[in-house]
Amino acid sequence: MTLQQAPERHRISPQAPLSHVGVLVPWANAVVEAELPKWGRGRTVWHYARLVPAHGGTALDDDFLSGLIEAVPGALHQLSPLSLDRVYLACTSADFTQVRRLAQVTAGSPVRVVGAFEAIMAQLRAYGAQKIALVTPYPHEVTEVEVIQFAEQGVLVTDSASLGLADGYAEVTLNQQAALVDQLEKEAIQQADAIVLSCTGWPTRAAITMLRHRLGRPVTSSNAAIALHAHRSTRERRRSRPTPVQPGLDRQRARRGEDGGRGQP
Repeated sequence: MTLQQAPERHRISPQAPLSHVGVLVPWANAVVEAELPKWGRGRTVWHYARLVPAHGGTALDDDFLSGLIEAVPGALHQLSPLSLDRVYLACTSADFTQVRRLAQVTAGSPVRVVGAFEAIMAQLRAYGAQKIALVTPYPHEVTEVEVIQFAEQGVLVTDSASLGLADGYAEVTLNQQAALVDQLEKEAIQQADAIVLSCTGWPTRAAITMLRHRLGRPVTSSNAAIALHAHRSTRERRRSRPTPVQPGLDRQRARRGEDGGRGQP
């Protein structure tokens, strides 16, 4: 599977067990639930809990981001009766701006919590992408922080462009995203191993398809990275399980052992 390919192209056997995954969603996000199931076709079941910041706002600022992180323990408690393989924090900006606090509030979680930025990094590493062009709807200063975070993780951002929005991400159109990409330097796109559309709150399925054909480069997004991370993690978990013995096989081996010692354990 390449970076361009969506996870749903990998068909999973009907006999494979269901993978149950939790997702912590910012309370005003209208895109995550729409995109993840489409990318995660197969045997993944998504269970959602809302993150409601104490100040009750929806605009992306320091209070909003810190408020989301403080709401994580309560959202994890909502999911606690479920047997989950892992939980995803579906807010990229909260993940890369609140790294230490997120680690603190999830330290006691019995299930691993994976941030959206972490999922993006895992996808880039899996495909050897060391240089990216970054596109976001965020305020410019938040995008600058993400550029720094990528650099600290060993990924060079050749160029970045942002809409400068603090809210209303779900209303961003495909034409706006195309125009935003046009702001990137052509040389920066040529140097990039991949294009990253950061943010779980804006729709990216159509944009990924359009940009992949238009730019001739792998393209991913926050929601695509979460879906692929869940898919890969589930596949790896299945591979690590011991192969079940066919019914009656042990009895057959026992009989062969009784008939001359030919059956070996």
